[in-house]
Formats: sequence, C-alpha cells, structure tokens
Amino acid sequence: MRHFRVAVLLFLLTPGTAFAAVAPGAPGQKALWTEADKDGFGTATGTRSKVWHTLDDGELTEVYYPDIATPALRDLQFVISDGRRFAERERQSAGHAIALADQRSLTYTQTNTTRRYRIVKTYVTDPRRDALVVDVRLVSRTGKKLKLYALADPALSNDGDDDRGRSVRRALVAHDKQAASALLASPRFRRTSSGYLGRSDGWTDLRSDHKMSWTYRASKPGNVVQTALTALDGVKRRHMTLVLGFGRTGASALSTAHTALRTGFRRSATRYAAGWHAYLGSLTPRPASAAPFATTYDVSAMTLAASEDKTHRGAYVASPSMPWAFGQGLEKPSSVYHLVWSRDLYQIATGLLAAGDRAGAGRSLDYLFGSQQTPDGCFPQNSNLDGTKHWENLQLDEVAFPVVLAWQLGRRDAKTFGSVKRAVGCILEKGPATPQERWENQSGWSPATIAAEIAALVCAADIARANGDTASAVEWEAKADDWQSKVDGWTATANGPFDPQPYYLRLSKHGDPNVGTTYDIGDSGPTKVDQRKVTDPSFLELVRLGVKRFDAPVVLTTLGVVDRRLAVDTPHGRFWHRFDFDGYGEKQNGSPWDVNLPTNPTEDWAKNTTIGRVWPIFAGERGEYELAAGQSTAARGRLAAMASAAGPGHMISEQVWDQFPPSGSAGFPRGLETTSASPLAWSHAQFLRLAWSIEAGHPVERPSAVACRYAGCG
Repeated sequence: MRHFRVAVLLFLLTPGTAFAAVAPGAPGQKALWTEADKDGFGTATGTRSKVWHTLDDGELTEVYYPDIATPALRDLQFVISDGRRFAERERQSAGHAIALADQRSLTYTQTNTTRRYRIVKTYVTDPRRDALVVDVRLVSRTGKKLKLYALADPALSNDGDDDRGRSVRRALVAHDKQAASALLASPRFRRTSSGYLGRSDGWTDLRSDHKMSWTYRASKPGNVVQTALTALDGVKRRHMTLVLGFGRTGASALSTAHTALRTGFRRSATRYAAGWHAYLGSLTPRPASAAPFATTYDVSAMTLAASEDKTHRGAYVASPSMPWAFGQGLEKPSSVYHLVWSRDLYQIATGLLAAGDRAGAGRSLDYLFGSQQTPDGCFPQNSNLDGTKHWENLQLDEVAFPVVLAWQLGRRDAKTFGSVKRAVGCILEKGPATPQERWENQSGWSPATIAAEIAALVCAADIARANGDTASAVEWEAKADDWQSKVDGWTATANGPFDPQPYYLRLSKHGDPNVGTTYDIGDSGPTKVDQRKVTDPSFLELVRLGVKRFDAPVVLTTLGVVDRRLAVDTPHGRFWHRFDFDGYGEKQNGSPWDVNLPTNPTEDWAKNTTIGRVWPIFAGERGEYELAAGQSTAARGRLAAMASAAGPGHMISEQVWDQFPPSGSAGFPRGLETTSASPLAWSHAQFLRLAWSIEAGHPVERPSAVACRYAGCG
C-alpha cells in the first residue's frame, strides 16, 4: 500500500499529467496547410514505415501517415528565447539552408542561423516503424544560455481542426477518432502543453513574456498546437534526438515513439540511407548526359520512388504538397495532388522505366488496370489510393496512356490484352474528341489527346497480333490511320491571327479550327476567347509519340508561334506557359491562386487577376522533340535548364516564375519555383526521361510501332 501511495504521488507531481488545466479557446483558429514549394521530401524505402515527411523554409512541414494521401502533421518548428527579452520562431527569424546529408539518400539537413544561435536538424524515418526521427543541435553563438521550445501542429487524418492533445509524462500525445501522434525527446522535455491555435497555444504564451507559463491539455476537438520546453541551452546542452511516432491510438503512437527513441537516430539513419543506396544501386547506372547534374538525377529517381504509397502499391501521387494551400480552396480535407492521375502515373512510370526501375513501372500498370472502369473500359479522371474514382470527368489521353505503357513494358499476355481491348473500346466509342484534355478544363479536339489516342490504337494493334487477334489489329490500325490523316484538319487553324500558315491550337471546340468559336479559358482565365488565339506546347505530343514527323510543316510553324506566344527566357533557361491567358498561378502580387477567384476580365495577361506561370516539363518535352529532330546539343541545354530550375534540395517544381514578376519582385526570381507543387513527380520523371533520351539519341518514350508507321524508324 505504501508503494502504491508513492506511485500516485509521483504521478501527480510529474509535469504534464492528465491533471493539467483544460486549454481555453477551443477550437482555435482554422487550420491551414503550409506552402507547397518544398525544399525536401523523404521516406524509408521499405513498406514497414508508413510515414513520409516534407521540409520547407527551415522547418518540418506536412508529415503523412498512414498513407501518402493523408497529412498527419502540419508543421513542427522551434522557438528560441532567452527567457527575458526575446522569443522568436526559427521559420520567421533565421536564415535557412538545406542540404543532403548523404548525396545518395533522401536524408536532408536544415541549418537555421541568426546572430544569436544556429540550429541544425537532420531528418530520417525509422525504416522499421511508423516514426520520424530528428537529430537536433543547438549552438548559442553569443555564449549565453538559451531556451529551445518545440512547437508542433498535428493535423491527424487529413484534418487539423478536430484533434485533441494532452501530456503523458514527458511526451505530447495528440489524437482524433482515427489516428494518433506522440512527440518525445532525449534528453526528455522539461515542460509540455497542448492548446488551441491563436488562443492557448505555446507561441501565444511565449511571445507575451518570452516564458512558457501554460501547461494545458486540449480536451475538446480543435486546431491543437503542442509545445515542449526542451533540455537544450546551446551552451552546455547542445544535442537532442526528437521522435514523432504514429499509431491508431495514443498508446500505440507512444509505444512506437519510445521504441524509435531507444533505437536512436544513428541506427535509424544508417538503415534509412542503406535502403536508398540499395535502391539507386538497383537502377541502370546514371547516363553520361546526367553527369553534370548527378545529384539532381539521383534525387529525381528517389523522389519518384518515394511518391509511391506503401499499402496500395503502384499508386504514385502527383505531389506531396498542397499548392496554394489547395486544401482550403478546392477540397477539404486536402486531396487533389495526393490523388492518382493516369496521365501523371504514365509519366512517372516511363521515367522509372527509363532509369531502370521496371518493377515500379510494372506496379504502375497493374494499378492502372486495377482501377479501370467496367463495363466501359475507361479510366477515372483521378482516383483515390485504393483505385476508386474520385473526380467524375473523362480524359481520353488518360485512357490511352495505359495502353502505350503496356506496349512499352512488353506486356502482351492475355490478361493485359483484355484490359487493352476494353480501353480501346472506350477510345473508339468516345473519341477522338475528349470531354477533357490534358489540362482538365476544356472539351474538344485536342492535338495532344488525339496523339495519345492514335498511339494507343497502334500499340494495341501490336498487342492484339501477339494474342492472335488479327481482325482487331487491322480495325484499330485503320482507325489510327484515319485519325492521323485528319488531326490537322481538326486542330490546326489556317486563318488564325498568329501566322499566315496553319498552326495547331490548344484545341478546337467542335472540330473546325477555322471558325471563331469562343470559350472560357478556365482556372481564373478570361472568358469568351476566340479558339484561334489559344496555343499550347502540348501539340508536340504528336511528334514525341511518333504520330507526326518532326519536320512536318504545321509542326514547324507551330513551334514558332508557341515560342513567340508562350516561351520565357530566364536566367535558368527557357520555359513555356501551358497555353495563352492561363490563369492557373499566383495573383499579380504573388499571393496564392484560389479556386473561388473570379475569372480574369481581359486578354491582357499582365493585367489578369491570376497568372499561370511557366512549367519546367515543357523544357523536357521540347528536348525530346529536339532529339527527334537530331538536335542533341539543344536537348542537352533543356536538361541543364530543368536542373537549374531545381530548388536547393534538388526538388523540381510544377511552375517557375515568369516574365510577369509579382509587384515588388524581390524574392520571385525568374526560373525558380513558385508556390505551386514542389516536388512535382511529373517534372522529375521528365528530367530522368530526357537524360536517357539524350543518351539514346532519340526519345525513349516514343513507341517504335507508332513512329515506324508514321514518322520513320530513324
């Protein structure tokens, strides 16, 4: 009985027990995701650890658990104080640097520096469990002792507004109805608290008197922010291991975190790096074309591999980010770029295939055919990780690409042929016009989509012959030939304002490119624009997929039109806009795009509400065209441009700043990432594929069955 009383007394005296005061101010301010331009991205290579992490501006940003579509933490940063005169957050106050701690592993180190202190943080996930492990070093640059606080913002189950938080001994636990997290450290935290953003959180506490006065528990659901006073002072105590563990319950998250802490950072980091070393070692040796950009090449390969879910294999997402805090505008809880698009997955798979990861490319195809719709044989516009349809529209290039991928992988078995045949049925029934084209906001006759459809028909015919179905092969090739002969008449205007010779449009609304049909650009672009005024670099799909020769007259004319209309020369190389008057980008002042913004009232791009910036993928696609044209030197320049556009952590973004810099343009350097998605898996896949295309002397993605039929086998 005496031992029991002593245990109870010790429990009551332990800081941060369940007897802490209830935090006021629930539910707190609304949760918002962090910026999408990530500096770093990582996860372990195996499937046992279902945790992914992102880094940006000197702090840990969104962490994903239990899959790559589900954010579980918004951010974690440190507050530094002397306890008397100042308290500052490292993200806002310090200069930031990021670097790979290991050039062949997604192991990143952040260094944040002011005149008072330097904080160095290195991140890995424990390959054997659901935990993130961080090595933290604090150095006082003045010789005076400091106080270091961890400030963590859970956002469990893809929603930061319904969490609860409490202290359990010297750990911080958060939970909602589906998942939980646990934050602890060695040496142990000195003081802990869980409050609500803007009302009772740690930063609200610290910024008032530079001391931590509150020790709350957040017992009601809301936007919980958790705070811990660490043992570090920057003088005598400089080193700490921080662990963030996850589980379905608070108890399991705590158990995971404690086990990871006992394992230690060094052992976890060694295992983590060994996994990435083995993965890179399994690939085809890096091509000579990538030698000047070796680290960006390796990071690109690892980024693609890291973008695959660990439960639903073959499900590679578009990006581990929320462009323009996307979760707040288009959908909440966040999804969008965490979905799987057939088109993006095709790009990823061909990048993996080029680099030598045939198994990953094969899993992609298995996933695609697993999500194929019945009975029509089409594919969803995008899907959840489990393959179920998410958005409802149909894009016929997304139906065509799995067929082309099957051909590229040499998959000619009967089961694959069954899936191919159903996809062809969808294309023949609904094409060649598409309900949505490549950029997802217009219907019509698109040269890019029709190129993919033709390529799919020819590839499918080859697979049909391998399965003894000569009749289908003949029928599909005849349809491909018919569409190939008509694509110019459907999509190239002979009386447009940009050139006296015919040039390809982004699309024609009704298959007649010579009439002044108008349509709304979409994505906050202007309304009622003459279709003959809208061009798009995507017409090069006709050449890249082997449907047209590189020197076809309409192709050459359109190259000039697109370069005059959409190309932007930057200090990092030449890049292109998606299409004329694109509004899918930041506002004029650089603030975020939002789905609810009004459409732009004018065709004067610089005066538009929002401006779609330039995309690095187009440099890669132009490079592939140039290889088809025998211009290898130019193609090497495109590869260099893509590498130059990568951020400090070698992440390649969706968009980079263009010729319309935001007002007060300092901090918006042309040719470097905007706050769009970064890393974008498509961008990294395009970089890998171009590197191997340069090595091969021709676009490695181009199906020879198509090129030999229409563009020449050379």
